[in-house]
Amino acid sequence: MKSDSQPIHTGMLYFFNIFKGKIMKLISMASIASLVIVIFAGCGGSSGTTNSGAGGINTPPSIAPIQGALTEEQKYSLAYMWHEEKLARDIYLELYKINPAQQLQNIATNSEVQHIELVQNLVAAYDINITNLANYEVNYSVEELGAMPVGKFAVPQIQELYDALYNKGTASKQASLEVGCMVEVTDIDDLDRFITTAGNNQALIDTFTILRDGSYTHYWAFDDGLKNMGIANGCCSLGSEYCHPEYPQNDNKQKGQGGK
Repeated sequence: MKSDSQPIHTGMLYFFNIFKGKIMKLISMASIASLVIVIFAGCGGSSGTTNSGAGGINTPPSIAPIQGALTEEQKYSLAYMWHEEKLARDIYLELYKINPAQQLQNIATNSEVQHIELVQNLVAAYDINITNLANYEVNYSVEELGAMPVGKFAVPQIQELYDALYNKGTASKQASLEVGCMVEVTDIDDLDRFITTAGNNQALIDTFTILRDGSYTHYWAFDDGLKNMGIANGCCSLGSEYCHPEYPQNDNKQKGQGGK
């Protein structure tokens, strides 16, 4: 009886080992897949910056939790920057239809959309209305913001700026790229001011710093675009107001492609 049972036991062990091997292989594959997910997750947005290059990075950057109540000046800064980021997106896309330049499309679709969302996240968190600047206590409405037409703004200064820049940019491809230089310098100047008025509100500081970092790189993308057209001085050809060699440059930017 003992000799008869041995082959059965050996056969069962043989199939068990095969089965065990397949299980271990599956576990190993699952572990590798998990590791890949962790690695890619770690490469996302932990650095606190975004990328506005040709492909862009959609992972939201790290922003501190909201804190305390906003001052009237801080509410205005959020309202103003939401409209200014919308201006950048709208005018780049509208000018691209007339004078196609890859920088216009890439920056509008890969960065400005994300920048609008970053500001809008804070607007939603603080539950303030940014289309009625006389009464911030009106509640936030995503539907109202989404329904705002292209090229239309609730901040009079931004409406005037958009109209003037659009009229300039339609003249030629060079003019469209020059508008890009002008928009980004204006953005940086405003963000410098609003970072100061943010006080100790780290969520505002983080958000505005991310927007400014993006504008630095966008400025150099438009500068490259002009130089590639033969405009030797790039953005500086517009005069000292728009000539900023001191702006930091991202080592990883893709020249001429709009590449935070």
